[in-house]
Amino acid sequence: MINGKIVLITGAASGIGAETAKLLAARGAIPVLTGRNERKLQESAASIKTAHGCYKLDVTDSAEAAAVMAQVVERFGRIDVLLNNAGYGLFEPFAESSIEQFEQMMDTNYMGIVRCTKAVLPIMKRQGGGHIINVASMAGKLSTPKSSGYAATKHAVLGLTNALRPELAPLGITVSAVNPGPIDTPFLHTADPEGSYANKVRGYMLQPKQVAEAIIKVIQRRTAEVDLPLSASIGIRIYGLFPRLADRVASRWLHRK
Repeated sequence: MINGKIVLITGAASGIGAETAKLLAARGAIPVLTGRNERKLQESAASIKTAHGCYKLDVTDSAEAAAVMAQVVERFGRIDVLLNNAGYGLFEPFAESSIEQFEQMMDTNYMGIVRCTKAVLPIMKRQGGGHIINVASMAGKLSTPKSSGYAATKHAVLGLTNALRPELAPLGITVSAVNPGPIDTPFLHTADPEGSYANKVRGYMLQPKQVAEAIIKVIQRRTAEVDLPLSASIGIRIYGLFPRLADRVASRWLHRK
């Protein structure tokens, strides 16, 4: 049941977050859009004609995360779902990546989720339940060359998600992970400015609406984890069973970045 749910979305200025907000509004939910870029955030929110919220939120700022959560509860009375979606990546060889790049990606992609989850947890405890959805990545299950920093953040996200799921279940709080493969969003333009990786994976690149639809289903069904697309999910399971063989067979595919 989605109708009437208050869904706070981080990274809602574009891509998956913006698309999910639109779908939620169309199905009777009240999306609360948050993001760091105020101009883009306002543009995204302007496309929603039903009830919604819009707040500037930099997930690297603990105080701001707590303040925004409090403002949302003051206005709407509760937060039913927290969709931790904010994140970015840079695809570069490890030797050429700076320590600062590793730190910044971890601060946004992983610690951003920690901060927002910490801020929403007391709220969900008081209201007797809720749902936390973390947008991780297939990179959190299968690391590939030139994505060491980004993949490390997503492995951390999945580790956190898997630990929180049983820990928060007795409180009536569901914790889910959504793990997409490559998506045609501004994320890829930042991660791969030259577009070489995008061109190589265009045949099976996901569209934002596909991922947003999957997130809607996770909210409806309270699913623990979803991998997208199905073909990649199957491939990762095979890799887990036969990693050395898979490394040899899939070497060309793994070096597409």
